[in-house]
Amino acid sequence: MIILGIETSCDETSAALVRDGRELISEVTATQMQIHAAFGGVVPEVASRHHVEDITRVVDETFREAGCTWHDVDAIAVTCGPGLLGSLLVGVSAAKGYALATGKPLIGVHHIAGHVAAATLNSQIRPPFLCLVVSGGHTELLTVDEQFCFTKLGGTRDDAAGEAYDKVARLIGLAYPGGPKVDELAHEGNKEAYAFPRGLLDEEGYDFSFSGLKSAVNNALTKQRNRREEIDAKDVCASFQAAVIDVLEEKTKRALAHTGYQRLVVAGGVAANRGLRSRFTALASATGVEVVFPPLRWCTDNAAMIASAGYYRFQQGKESDLSLNAYAQLSLDTWQSWA
Repeated sequence: MIILGIETSCDETSAALVRDGRELISEVTATQMQIHAAFGGVVPEVASRHHVEDITRVVDETFREAGCTWHDVDAIAVTCGPGLLGSLLVGVSAAKGYALATGKPLIGVHHIAGHVAAATLNSQIRPPFLCLVVSGGHTELLTVDEQFCFTKLGGTRDDAAGEAYDKVARLIGLAYPGGPKVDELAHEGNKEAYAFPRGLLDEEGYDFSFSGLKSAVNNALTKQRNRREEIDAKDVCASFQAAVIDVLEEKTKRALAHTGYQRLVVAGGVAANRGLRSRFTALASATGVEVVFPPLRWCTDNAAMIASAGYYRFQQGKESDLSLNAYAQLSLDTWQSWA
């Protein structure tokens, strides 16, 4: 079964053809990173306009690269939420147009489901497993059962981890995208230079909070600047990253103990973070839990993960009709409840 995936939830216009949810046939992605770098972050209206310009070309190039035609495609999967509404609308509208023109089934895919499915691409991993999703807009702990259905154990109450990375990067003065630069500098700094808080670490449950940590970094930097003290960005990054990863690791360990799972998937854009990968690799060695990361190319937004998640959704017998819409906010529970 070959699924065409379309992803336009933020600033990547991506299309991919994936066989049986696991085997990538072809993928083409048009990135807008350099465009938004001039603004210090993603500008929604600019992103939407570029999606309109790129979507048809990207899909056509994906077919050419694969040597496939529409006759070979079994269904069309598209990210329908959550994300930037204007950007999502471009992808959903394109997918609906293709479905109407070709008669192929349409599958609306939740963005987080895509990130989870990314770990199964070109991999032998099978659910059930525990999944930690860490990205710019999401930080969640989920259980994934044999049918690729999700149960949310906990999530962020305010800023997601990736969002906190980007905000701290701006406080330090790092250029967009700042998250990877914070990770890079963290490896050269002293993680004990600042005593930053570990949000909700002493609270029961599996929820996260990184807003207080961001504020603590801002307050520390403001005090140093007011005192005309020299700020070592490496130490700030190292201390900040240690605080984030301490919380992610501890909450995940609790969830592993609670569920009894021996397999953990760490997905999302922040799963590319070297510090996070190192800490969770050490956790695997210490506990015997199998820890799986998607390849770096599939940690950030991409259409292959949407095609993969669409395959599992299709296997559940859940299709979307042409009334499918785009949703800036969309919970996993709501999406899973769709017939």
